[in-house]
Amino acid sequence: MTSHDCPSCDRTFDSRRGLGVHHSSTHDERLPNRECDRCSDRFHSEHEKRYCSAECRDAAVSFSGADNPNYSSARKETTCDNCGTSFEYYPSEKEGCYCPDCVENAEWRHTRQISGVDNPNWNGGTLSFDCSVCDSPVERYPSDVTGEVVLCSRDCHAEWLSEAFAGDGHPNWRGGGVGDYGPGWRAVREQALERDDHACVLCGTDADELGRNPDVHHIVPVRLFAVMPALAVRDAHTLDNVVSLCPGCHRRAEFGHVSRAELRWRAGIPRTDAIIEGGATA
Repeated sequence: MTSHDCPSCDRTFDSRRGLGVHHSSTHDERLPNRECDRCSDRFHSEHEKRYCSAECRDAAVSFSGADNPNYSSARKETTCDNCGTSFEYYPSEKEGCYCPDCVENAEWRHTRQISGVDNPNWNGGTLSFDCSVCDSPVERYPSDVTGEVVLCSRDCHAEWLSEAFAGDGHPNWRGGGVGDYGPGWRAVREQALERDDHACVLCGTDADELGRNPDVHHIVPVRLFAVMPALAVRDAHTLDNVVSLCPGCHRRAEFGHVSRAELRWRAGIPRTDAIIEGGATA
């Protein structure tokens, strides 16, 4: 029968398994199962290892030159693209173009040209247009022109909006008024301005302050005359149905914030039965 001697004491065991259990429990280490390729010492490892320590491994294995696992014919020689000097570089690095001195000191770098036709996104540059309001020349990229209207400034943009979104061009347009006021309107307008001294009958703002004549407002709206079977639009153009108002007071009157009675009183218009009030006599 083969006996197994403990390498750390004088005990002998009938089986290697018994020896292993004894060595782990008594000597607090696993039984050696490998031999170092360099120093021949016995050691334990659960993995395939050729050396008992990092020191033995470093002493036995060289990583220089051809012994390096990444070795690839060592350095190669080339010529610097900038100064023509010969220098060496490792093939594992990027291809040698510039010597160490030029890389560090020379002005070899260049700025990439990406303007105009050199830009990879170049599609022809700007095009020439005429401003849709003032006809001034305008340069625009095609991608910036999304419709038929091209505008050169904020002022032209504002003017275009005022025209394009007035009347039936406005998204809230609901059909507007009754169209042309017809005959008699121009004459009665002038009469009202003269009667009211070219000033607003509510606040007194005159033409000099406004920079123009005040608005002339129909006390009873023209649309009411237009829908009455026995009347016509021209019947609204009478001196006792119009008053002079500044733009602010005109808006107040249009939205019903000033009564028709007050408008007549302010203009000195006597109350008569000739003025209709929504289909009824005043």
